[in-house]
Amino acid sequence: MATATGIYHRTYSSELRLRSTRAELFRLGLMVVLLIVLPFVLDNYWLSIVNTILIAVIGAVGLNILVGYTGQISLGQGGFLAVGAYSSALLSERMGMPVPLAIAFAVVFTAVIGTFFGLPGLRLKGLYLAIATLASQQIIEFIIRRWGWLTEGRGYITLDRLNVLGWTLPRESFEQSWYWILLVLAAIAVMAARNLFRTGLGRSFMAVRDQDIAAEAIGINLTRAKLTAFAVSSGFVGLAGALTAHYTETVTWEAFTLNVSIMYLAMIIVGGLGSIAGAVYGAVFMSLLPVLIRELADVVGPAAPWLSSQLPAIQNAIFGLVIILFLIIEPRGLNRLWERAKEYIRFWPFRY
Repeated sequence: MATATGIYHRTYSSELRLRSTRAELFRLGLMVVLLIVLPFVLDNYWLSIVNTILIAVIGAVGLNILVGYTGQISLGQGGFLAVGAYSSALLSERMGMPVPLAIAFAVVFTAVIGTFFGLPGLRLKGLYLAIATLASQQIIEFIIRRWGWLTEGRGYITLDRLNVLGWTLPRESFEQSWYWILLVLAAIAVMAARNLFRTGLGRSFMAVRDQDIAAEAIGINLTRAKLTAFAVSSGFVGLAGALTAHYTETVTWEAFTLNVSIMYLAMIIVGGLGSIAGAVYGAVFMSLLPVLIRELADVVGPAAPWLSSQLPAIQNAIFGLVIILFLIIEPRGLNRLWERAKEYIRFWPFRY
């Protein structure tokens, strides 16, 4: 199937397969083995970081559907995460709704809110749309900070330990149990997004991104396509927000500020716009970066005591530098770097 001049298909079923070569199947198998082994070799600290990455993967995939595939830039990611988190927390804690059902309702509600704030996208593009979505972030953040009923005046919501059909997560294996739950949900989210763009709806999103006037000329309903993109993207983000609430067992507005929106935007820029795999790579890279910076600061801390007090500023500077370097050196992100590495290995020792 894989030759020096390309990949060829003899049947339609072969062409529709997501992975066509033995090398791709081998890499997939290797990844599955790694993910299965991971919770048995990591301690609770690193496993908690992996769980955070899995949640970020879901949110980054959702944002990439809107920004990378549909071309509708959004700076309201933190606000939509808050909608998913607060709605799921209120439904499960105040109304006594089962957690899976509360999460499902939170996903739908966030999709509705995202569609509402996506209405300016019918008339606005580029920077103007970015400002409109930034307004949605500020509006949602203002509401969750000022509306005392949400938190009963405490400023935060605490949630009980996750309980599904009478089974409560055991304290001694909290991180391990959450790992398997989040891994399954992240895998479903990635596969759903991957297959979305093999459908007519997904292709209409890409047509709107490439040239909306031409897309409308060939019969695509721009209103439906743009609003559906906002709804689908917000649904993914709402799922990430609801999972964040139940995983951390605390919901507070500090976890959903504008900085979170910028972080998620950085994930898809670094990973690669218009690529589901790129969203995954970007979520992993940008989630691990602050952890590695802290680990490095702890190592060199005795020799440079000023580093600890300046660590937040240094992290922000490194984040900005990383984004600038990727935009200059490889605008298509980590996904393109990985594709180039695979091509080099596959064609080696030839240069074509």
